[in-house]
Amino acid sequence: MRIAVDAMGGDYAPEEIVKGVLKAAAASPEVDLKLVGQKTRIQPFLPNSLPSNLSLVEASEIVEMDEHPANAVRKKKDSSIVVATRLVRQGEADAVVSAGSTGAQMAAALLGLGRIKGIERPAIATVLPTAGGGKLILDVGANLDASPEQLCQYGLMGSVYAEKILGIPKPKVGLLNIGSEEGKGNDLTQKAYDLLKKAPLNFLGNVEGRDVPYGRADVVVCEGFVGNVLLKTAEGLAGVLFEQIKEKITSTAVRKLGALAVKPGLKEIAQMMDYAEYGGAPLLGVNGISIICHGSSKNKAIFNAIRVARECVQIRLIEQIQGNLP
Repeated sequence: MRIAVDAMGGDYAPEEIVKGVLKAAAASPEVDLKLVGQKTRIQPFLPNSLPSNLSLVEASEIVEMDEHPANAVRKKKDSSIVVATRLVRQGEADAVVSAGSTGAQMAAALLGLGRIKGIERPAIATVLPTAGGGKLILDVGANLDASPEQLCQYGLMGSVYAEKILGIPKPKVGLLNIGSEEGKGNDLTQKAYDLLKKAPLNFLGNVEGRDVPYGRADVVVCEGFVGNVLLKTAEGLAGVLFEQIKEKITSTAVRKLGALAVKPGLKEIAQMMDYAEYGGAPLLGVNGISIICHGSSKNKAIFNAIRVARECVQIRLIEQIQGNLP
């Protein structure tokens, strides 16, 4: 198995990316890892002797976060994300992993790999930590708008991923809406509800935003605009809550003593809510494995993203999705 990793993408690239890849190389000697990027910037973080299953692939350009994704991908043919995706297209890698510009990764995948036959638009899936474990949200930004048919396809693809990768048997699929009753919502969600109800899915029905953190649905379906707002709001709220808890329980000497007693429990909660535990999630619907990581991913997240890529290849995710399309 061969996995290409974009060494130049992400807030902490290339150092944290390289660290994560080195961990993965040690943990999975059977996987051939390819670090793609500017060798002169990568090499200072590598050991004198490379692991036998790690190689460098030169890519002279970088797609910056403030660049227009599609334009940058078209102009920068030698950028790390384009070169890494090209390795997959040419059969030199089985998957690509990146924490760089999500828009650029999507553009590179669409232009370089194309869509799975029958899929109208790909969707960015992300695993959201909840009280019930990691749950899948899609779409979270690939397409700001979607048709009812596309939302139904998101549900089908998400259900396959949740079952095969997250290990959830018969995953419950929910449609994000403003009410739980059938008939709620706008024209889009009402039509999507009817399609999802008829699809070969374990369709739960509508779920509200407050249901998501409790993990009521294993797969939450929505258009990219709503999904991205949901994701960013959840991230911000979690950050604020942990900051406030830390501040309040250490504000006095007495509270600091009490904090020692609850510290183990807080650590467990923090670990459960840590996106790095899930690493990354695929761009579902493209004809190849392309794993998208959080922009602020550090080595732990990259290590786990490589694990996810490996699992997607092992279960033949593309074929699994094709086999579940009506």
